[in-house]
Amino acid sequence: MISIVDYGLGNIRAFENIYRRLGIPAMPVKSAEQLSEASKIILPGVGAFDWAMQRLHESGMIDPLNDLVQRQKVPVLGVCVGMQIMAKSSEEGRLPGLGWIDATVKKFDESLLNQYAQVPHMGWNEVDVSNTCPLFSGIENPLYYFLHSYFFEPTLKTDVIGYSNYNIKFASAMACDNVYATQFHPEKSHQWGIQLLKNFAELC
Repeated sequence: MISIVDYGLGNIRAFENIYRRLGIPAMPVKSAEQLSEASKIILPGVGAFDWAMQRLHESGMIDPLNDLVQRQKVPVLGVCVGMQIMAKSSEEGRLPGLGWIDATVKKFDESLLNQYAQVPHMGWNEVDVSNTCPLFSGIENPLYYFLHSYFFEPTLKTDVIGYSNYNIKFASAMACDNVYATQFHPEKSHQWGIQLLKNFAELC
C-alpha cells in the first residue's frame, strides 16, 4: 500500500486519483496507526518550511516516519515542500528538518534572476535527468510543473538525479538510498508526472 501522508498540506486527492486510475492501491494516512501498513510513502507539501514541520509534528507521525524511512528503509517520495523538509534546515525558517538527506534549503538570489526569471519559480520547466535512476524510467524530455521560492542544495552532488535551470542550475530531483524527492509537482505534470508516480510505485 502506498501511504500518502495527509498532515493538512499538499495535493492529497490528486495523488490518490492518479493511483486509482493506474489501479495501484494508495490511500491518505493521518495517523501513526495508519502508517503501519505502508509499503511506500509519499510526503507531499505546499507552503512554508516551518509551517510544514509544525503540522507534521502535530500529526504525531514524525517518529513512525523516521522509523519506517531510516530503520526499515521503506521507499519515500517527497514532493515540493515535502522534499524541502527532508533536508537538515532551511533559510526560510528556524525549525530543523527531518534530516533524511544531507542538504540545506536556500532562497533564490533575486539579484541573479531577471525579468523572465522571478521569484517564485512558477510554471513548466525541463528536468535534465543526470543518471539512470528508475524513477525516470521510460520518461524522455520531461517537463514538470514547479511552484517554489526556495531550492534544495545537497552536500553530495551524487544524490542529485535531476537538475533544472532558472537562471541558475538547481537540484530538482534527488535519490539517496530509499529516499526520493522532487521539487516539482508530478501530480500536476500530465503524462511525465503520471509515469514518474507509476515508476515510484514499482520500485523494489
